[in-house]
Amino acid sequence: MKKYILILLLITSIIPTYAQDNHKAFDAGEWFKFRIHYGLFTASYATLEIKKEQLNGKPVHHIIGIGKSSGILSIFFKVEDYYETYIDTDKVKPYRFIRKINEGGHTKNIEINFDHHKNKALVFNKKYNTKKSYSIQSDVQDMMSSFYYLRNNINTSSLKKGDEQYVNMFFDNESYRFKLKFLGREVIKSKMGKIACLKFRPYVQADRVFKEEESMTVWISDDDNRMPVRIQADILVGSIKADLDAFKGLKHPFKIIAD
Repeated sequence: MKKYILILLLITSIIPTYAQDNHKAFDAGEWFKFRIHYGLFTASYATLEIKKEQLNGKPVHHIIGIGKSSGILSIFFKVEDYYETYIDTDKVKPYRFIRKINEGGHTKNIEINFDHHKNKALVFNKKYNTKKSYSIQSDVQDMMSSFYYLRNNINTSSLKKGDEQYVNMFFDNESYRFKLKFLGREVIKSKMGKIACLKFRPYVQADRVFKEEESMTVWISDDDNRMPVRIQADILVGSIKADLDAFKGLKHPFKIIAD
């Protein structure tokens, strides 16, 4: 079950915020660390970081996600996941996505390069040294860029309970229509204190990992940062919870509710 830990964290972080450039929710230097629990155990830690770089002569935000198992559980099931995306700093569209994982001996090493002029995605499977081109939609995002795209293109101030949001996503070699439902507002007790949050329900595929489509819930800070505070998922053999453990480089002030 832990092979999906970082995927859960990244996919369920797809939460919207303001559309105006001056209300951009993130910038280079932003860094999050999450502590992921499986039952009573700390199963792993995961981080998300944004760096300002150049790709093929273009300024980009290079976003890096890392997840690793820890403690006693890592002896029985070792996880080392690396995810990267290079996105346009203005329109927040992906140019390159990298997925390199080792999850209990199950490995993948995939690089996807997006050609938005031709609406094509070139998938390079480095494990098998194969390349294949796929047709994509003009507004497609990868798994990681979706998070940052929606943080800057949908206004949550007008959200009502029950509202649904969608994003077109290309992952590995398939296109997905990702659905997210707004459940309302809630105050969460965290390591940092009480945080006003927006509560969402990402719809996941019911399979050998998740009990049902509505198995997951996420809480996002109800401020201009829109950062993930808590993620909880019921799986076939228990439950997984991820809590924000540390952060730095926020673009906007972080708000704590006073007692």
